[in-house]
Amino acid sequence: MNREIYLEPLVSRYTSPEMQELFSERTRILTWRRCWIALAEAQNELGLSNIVTREMIDELKKHASDIDFDLAAKKEKEIRHDVMAHVFAYGQKCPNAEPIIHLGATSQYVVCNTDLILQKKALNLIKQSLVNVIANLATFANEYKGLATLGYTHYQPAQPTTVGKRTTLYIQDLLLDLDYLEHLETQIRARGAKGTVGTQATFLELFKGDHEKVKQLDRLVAEKLGFEQQFPVTGQTYPRKLDMKTAETLAGIGASAHKFAVDMRLLSNLKVMEEPFAQKQVGSSAMAYKRNPMRSERMTGLARKLMGLPANFSATCANQWFERTLDDSAIRRMDIPQAFLLADAILKLYMNISSDMVVFPKQIEKYLLQELPFMATEKILMAGVEKGKSRQELHELIKMHALAAGKTVKEEGRENDLLQRLAKDDAIPFTLSELEDMIGNFQQFTGRAKEQTEDYLQEIVLPRLAPFKDILGKVNAELSV
Repeated sequence: MNREIYLEPLVSRYTSPEMQELFSERTRILTWRRCWIALAEAQNELGLSNIVTREMIDELKKHASDIDFDLAAKKEKEIRHDVMAHVFAYGQKCPNAEPIIHLGATSQYVVCNTDLILQKKALNLIKQSLVNVIANLATFANEYKGLATLGYTHYQPAQPTTVGKRTTLYIQDLLLDLDYLEHLETQIRARGAKGTVGTQATFLELFKGDHEKVKQLDRLVAEKLGFEQQFPVTGQTYPRKLDMKTAETLAGIGASAHKFAVDMRLLSNLKVMEEPFAQKQVGSSAMAYKRNPMRSERMTGLARKLMGLPANFSATCANQWFERTLDDSAIRRMDIPQAFLLADAILKLYMNISSDMVVFPKQIEKYLLQELPFMATEKILMAGVEKGKSRQELHELIKMHALAAGKTVKEEGRENDLLQRLAKDDAIPFTLSELEDMIGNFQQFTGRAKEQTEDYLQEIVLPRLAPFKDILGKVNAELSV
């Protein structure tokens, strides 16, 4: 590692080797050469064998991975054109094939088709991570589907839910992301062989005005590059609208992860749930007792960066004048790899956290006991009416005691004594024991949370994960995934 120059943290700290390799310079140039070979093969097969011979193609294939990066860099410094610099470097290794490398093509033939190939592969890596996160969360939701916990709205105590039910909310966000990602995959197709401004003029000249051969060339090149379809029309580049939608899809994953990470940080503060904490992990350089949710905090920061990228892509899309302008080049070199690397880093963290989250039931119970007397007031009210009391009169009494109990909690720091206050009021037809029985079973306040979780996992999540069984990691056997 060269410590004398700036190193991109996404590469040096956060992302997987697979994603790093995919967007490496070597992979990019290897894919350029794959595009040049596909073009030569298609030209040969469609009747230009007198110009593009099998011997030339064999030579190109033989030296496809023999890349002289130093020579290409030296040539680029001279001519200020990266594609032609690599055409030159490739030609030096393939002297017989040198005359036909890049024949009839524009630079964006290799650049765009390569971008599309790499993004297609990158989306598959993202999808693998995404479904594994969903599987982890499904396992966790199933385990804690019935554990009552305090719900929050406005970050204020609300009706109880269950830990598993809350987790289904995170799963649902990610399943929407998976839907959007798979739809995006259907939109990715080859740029194909379209020529300088998309009119295929040079290829039409090569094939002596044979329009059908030119159309076949476009289709055949796309097929050789692994695509089922090619864009029917382009300017010099494939439509930058696709980049915009790709960025939005990845940013959506970032937003889902951000919501989960912030919730985890809040739950950590309450000491009811935590992310995994390594045995020798240091929480703070000064405060030895601290267990900071550092992975969730990192997820939040990375997601914030990812969620900001779509604005760049939409601006690039909107500013492509006519057939193309070059202001898209520099920013895409940075933002496309970054978008995928950020999504990769976020999902790797998400997988790590969701695989071993820690729950503290006693702490959860403590919060429930603090708030349930307030939440049980409607139940107490209904039970009082059944004993012949006036609903309106009871409502006023309960409200008075609830406000007094709340004031005691907030201003004096004492325990919630609402039940004791109600029991001492002769107008309330219940003993303290009877009132405590009304809130003794936390589950009664969670509605259908447990059943909703079971239904959601069995009816929605598991069928959606079924096609991915081969790429899922360790999953709770009870889920039958």
